[in-house]
Amino acid sequence: MTDSRTLTARWVFPVAGPPLAHGTVTVEGDRITAVEPRGARTADEDLGNVAIVPGLVNAHTHLDLSGARGLIPPTDPDHFTEWLRGVIAYRRTRPPEQVQADIRAGLAECLRFGTTLIGDIASEGASWDAVAAAPTRAVVFWELIGLSEERFSASLDRWSGTSVLGWFTPPPDVRPRPGTDLCRWAGSLHSPYSVNAQCAKVLLWVNPRLAIHVAESRAEALLLENRAGPFVEFLTGLGVYQEGAFASSWEDFLTPVREPQKSSSVLLVHANYLPRDFPFRQSHFVVYCPRTHGAFLHPPHPYREFLKRGVRVCLGTDSLASNPDLDVLAEARFVHARHPDVPGEQLLKMITLAGAEALGFAAEAGSLEVGKSADLVAVPLPDRDAADPHELLFADHPGARRTMFRGNWRE
Repeated sequence: MTDSRTLTARWVFPVAGPPLAHGTVTVEGDRITAVEPRGARTADEDLGNVAIVPGLVNAHTHLDLSGARGLIPPTDPDHFTEWLRGVIAYRRTRPPEQVQADIRAGLAECLRFGTTLIGDIASEGASWDAVAAAPTRAVVFWELIGLSEERFSASLDRWSGTSVLGWFTPPPDVRPRPGTDLCRWAGSLHSPYSVNAQCAKVLLWVNPRLAIHVAESRAEALLLENRAGPFVEFLTGLGVYQEGAFASSWEDFLTPVREPQKSSSVLLVHANYLPRDFPFRQSHFVVYCPRTHGAFLHPPHPYREFLKRGVRVCLGTDSLASNPDLDVLAEARFVHARHPDVPGEQLLKMITLAGAEALGFAAEAGSLEVGKSADLVAVPLPDRDAADPHELLFADHPGARRTMFRGNWRE
């Protein structure tokens, strides 16, 4: 028989249902076996003045940039390419062993804040070994880049063992390391300004899960629509500018060459400048990175309009090259402080279940439900009352968090 344990706390936030004052969560082995209101079951352990929430989901980061904290200050929106030059210069200074140390440090920070599912974009899949060995779920997005068909094909070949120049032959399921139940591979089309548009359209057809940095700056639209603006000089300076390699718009870039036959999810990372009426596809998820967005002084993000339209939106921290830490709950608190009109239950979903859906782990993670993995975080709460308990959760309150992953408390 597997030992059963019942936990209680001041508040339980299942996400799949309303908050439960002094509710209980029962764990047996690595599974949740009950989530119940107060009085339905006697608790074995009272965690006190905390909120029990599902394990947090950071849908977008770059762990390999974890050594860049404070070294590449974000610019204003009109000088985004200057910041990109800084990132490129920084990467060129980091030997492989230092990159691995940076990845381990960033991963430890994510885990300390209560993250139990990570979406990490990694050059050459560099974070795989560290992430796959850690007590977390993850999707490692192998970054694909190249404006020429030849360069993009070479990038794809290193990941999947095939060539996009074969056009309508889907890449075989071959990866540098085999995926596991907890850690999976996916591809990342870096951006519309750095990936050949025709190659991108093929991959959007054949690959069931992709992440794409899109509409990150106004200059990106100038490049696609007019072949003008700062990106022309930036790419020319790198020796990679090819006028015929670009799509004509964000919508054009994101349209696959044929309708995908598999169920898919495409993570549209940042989406700072997507029009409010952008024609999202059923496969699209928006990944909003609030503090990075704020650091670059972009105009207000359209995520609230997207949510009203039923678009699925989740949150990510982005990297330490543009953010002070890798705490996705701090992202939600940042949003709450500036947009208190966003319902608390919606905001909590954006750092739990919506991210799990985007990353393909919703059957296991993202909410406290019977049968799901016992992944949860005990978040300290302020010693006051509020009509809406989400106000307590999203208050900027200190205190160490305890994280359970697959039924075991992390050290």
